Amino acid sequence: MRVVVIGAGIGGLVAALRLAHAGLDVTVLERAAHPGGKMRSVPVDGQAVEAGPTVFTMRWVLDEIFSECGASLEGRVALSPAAILARHTWGPDGHLDLFADPRASRDAIGAFAGAREAEGYDRFRARAEAVYRTLEGPFIRGQRPSPLALTRRAGLSGLGDLWRIQPFTTLWSALGDYFADPRLRQLFGRYATYCGASPYRAPATLMLVAHVESQGVWHVAGGLSALARAVADLAAERGARLRYGAHVARIVTDRTGVTGVDLADGERIPADAVVCNADAAALGDGLLGAKAARGAERVPPAERSLSAVTLCMNARAEGFPLLRHTVFFSGDYAAEFDAIARGRLPTDPTVYVCAQDRGDTAPDVSGAERLLCLVNAPAGGTFTPTEIATCTSALHRRLGASGLTLTDTPATVTTEPAGFGALFPGTGGALYGRASHGWMASFQRPGARTAIPGLYLAGGSVHPGPGVPMAAQSGRLAADSLLADRSTARASIRRSAAAATSGGTSMP
Repeated sequence: MRVVVIGAGIGGLVAALRLAHAGLDVTVLERAAHPGGKMRSVPVDGQAVEAGPTVFTMRWVLDEIFSECGASLEGRVALSPAAILARHTWGPDGHLDLFADPRASRDAIGAFAGAREAEGYDRFRARAEAVYRTLEGPFIRGQRPSPLALTRRAGLSGLGDLWRIQPFTTLWSALGDYFADPRLRQLFGRYATYCGASPYRAPATLMLVAHVESQGVWHVAGGLSALARAVADLAAERGARLRYGAHVARIVTDRTGVTGVDLADGERIPADAVVCNADAAALGDGLLGAKAARGAERVPPAERSLSAVTLCMNARAEGFPLLRHTVFFSGDYAAEFDAIARGRLPTDPTVYVCAQDRGDTAPDVSGAERLLCLVNAPAGGTFTPTEIATCTSALHRRLGASGLTLTDTPATVTTEPAGFGALFPGTGGALYGRASHGWMASFQRPGARTAIPGLYLAGGSVHPGPGVPMAAQSGRLAADSLLADRSTARASIRRSAAAATSGGTSMP
């Protein structure tokens, strides 16, 4: 069976790995010069600076995938557990660290905001774990369920659990049940942005991110782009062919389903099945051909997830003890997300800084170090150079409010929403597919199977959602769906052949 995988993001790579390991003839087509998709690095002053996701959680997903394909994740990438999850600051009055050890986090919260907030953290952590446990089996591990199917799967005994995860309550509102200190609501509300959503519109179920982080955050030597390369290398070892610089123009179909893909240079590659790891919006908008868009859902611009403005640099950082992950919160969170909802860049943004040469301590770093600075931004907009420069100035002001100054270099690589839109067609710059706003949003993401026989979907824009482990899980689900359908088809052929043999033929 010939399978073409479009896109070498983590979802496509995992699908290719599993299908090649199963013995299928797999070709991966990636228009970039390297694997990884959003798990990418950019050269700055001769050094590779991670420009995509930087936090690795839910390690069990990749552990299981590697094991199922006869390999070990630890044997392919160097991993080290983070003792400190992140440092958080609101200005000149100190900072708050969250730790891998929840008891240390509780103590830190108590010292920062008082005993009542520490007790609220205990209750919040217990609820986050309950939400995760309720959704892991039927939602994260399973094919996309409908709300009714999820309810049926839970059964009568599980209906109470589904109700208690507060699907109809916003995350921001739910956080008020645990924290009176607005800074802590801001800290834990930020988890909505991990899915490209606003904490004021995202469902309370996203508090499960707190449990995910408490189960381990891992530093990956070489960054998450190195993890993508490790999956690509293993897929190649299992027999997959990876072609870079291969721009897919359209998916070819006939009345029976998928028959292949056409490249932009005119080459046609026959296929019995296609796994599309492009953003689902690109498929729905017809960017891979009008016929392939049949039945695909389009994502209205108003329902796109967050984009970002990112700065990758080698800079001298002084005046604040950066860790690997540090968040500098804005002075008015509501105003920040209101501006984004109106299609504007926030005037006082929250800034995430990944100091890629640091770990769980804040050593004195002599000279320049590799930094990724990120602020949330609306998707779909094209901002002028002046607007981007104003945003960059606001970024530095927010860092300066906590004492941090960055002396960056002229080689700084800036990417804004239009740039992300060019890198990932059909998205308008949205980095997480459809925004996780409202209780139905998770059910609106497409599943692995499509209306076209032989066409499957993978990636962060489809079920079970965005983020490296979730996108990897989507590739796993796509491969499982394809293999299951193949097995069913072969069984049907065997049954048909057996029936024809036993009855003989009626023709002379």
